[in-house]
Amino acid sequence: MTVPVPTLTLNDGHTIPQLGFGVFKVDPDETRRVVGDALKVGYRHIDTAAIYGNEAGVGAALDASGIDRAELFVTTKLWNDRQGTESAFEAFDESLEKLGLDYVDLYLIHWPAPANDRYVQSWKALEQIRESGRARSIGVSNFLEPQLERLISETGVVPAVNQIELHPAHQQPGETAFARAHGIRIEAWGPLGQGKYPLFEEPVVAVAAEAHGKTPAQVVIRWHLQTGNVVFPKSNRRERMVENLDVFDFELSHTELATISSLERVGRVSAHPNDVN
Repeated sequence: MTVPVPTLTLNDGHTIPQLGFGVFKVDPDETRRVVGDALKVGYRHIDTAAIYGNEAGVGAALDASGIDRAELFVTTKLWNDRQGTESAFEAFDESLEKLGLDYVDLYLIHWPAPANDRYVQSWKALEQIRESGRARSIGVSNFLEPQLERLISETGVVPAVNQIELHPAHQQPGETAFARAHGIRIEAWGPLGQGKYPLFEEPVVAVAAEAHGKTPAQVVIRWHLQTGNVVFPKSNRRERMVENLDVFDFELSHTELATISSLERVGRVSAHPNDVN
C-alpha cells in the first residue's frame, strides 16, 4: 500500500517523511508483527531506539517486508550509558547489526544526560558516523536550548532534528523557536499526549473533528503536520495505524489551528531532560 506522505528537507539536504511510526514500548516479541502491519498499511518511516529493546524486531519486519531500502526511513538512538566516543561507536555498530542494515537514515543522541557531561563528546562521534555514510543524518532528542547552544558552539555542527515531547498542551515554544532559527526540524514524540492529558476531550479538538468528519486523534495529528512537526504516533492495533495515516484528505483552517495551539499549558507528561541521566 502506498500513502502519499509529504517529506521535509533537513538542513543536510536529506529528506524525511513527515509522518512515521514509533515503536516506543512495543513488546520486543510483538515488534516484528506490529512493524510488519505498519509497513503493510503504508508507513515507511520507522522510529526505534536501543533502549526500547526492539531493534531486532524492527529489522526482521523490514527484511520480511520486501520493501526496497531506498523507500524506507529508519531512525535509532544512542542510550545514555553508551555516550562517549568509543562506546558510541560500539553502540551504533550493535544497533546496526540488530536492525540488519548497512546504514540508518537518522541517528540521535537519545537524551542529553547533562550530569554525565558526555553529550558533546558523543556528538563528535556521531559526526564521524555520519561521515562514514552509515548514518545519513544525525540529530538529538530531548535537548533543551542551552544544550543545543553548547553543542553548536563547541562543534559547529547543527543537528538535523531535535525529537522532543510535544503536543498541543505542551509545545515547548523556546525549543521550537530555537529550532526554526537554526534550521533544525522538530520531531514530536508523545504527539497525542500519551493518554495522560485529555486532548481528545478538549472542545476545540472535538469541534474540529466533527466539522471534518474525523476523529480527535486525526485532528491532533493534522495539527502537527500543518504546524511543521515530524510526527510518529504509535499503536499496536492495525485499524488505529490506518486511522492515524488517514490525515491527508482534509486541512484545518487558520482558526482551527490557532484554537488548538491555544491549548498550550505549562508542564510535561514525561521526565524533564535534565533529570534523565
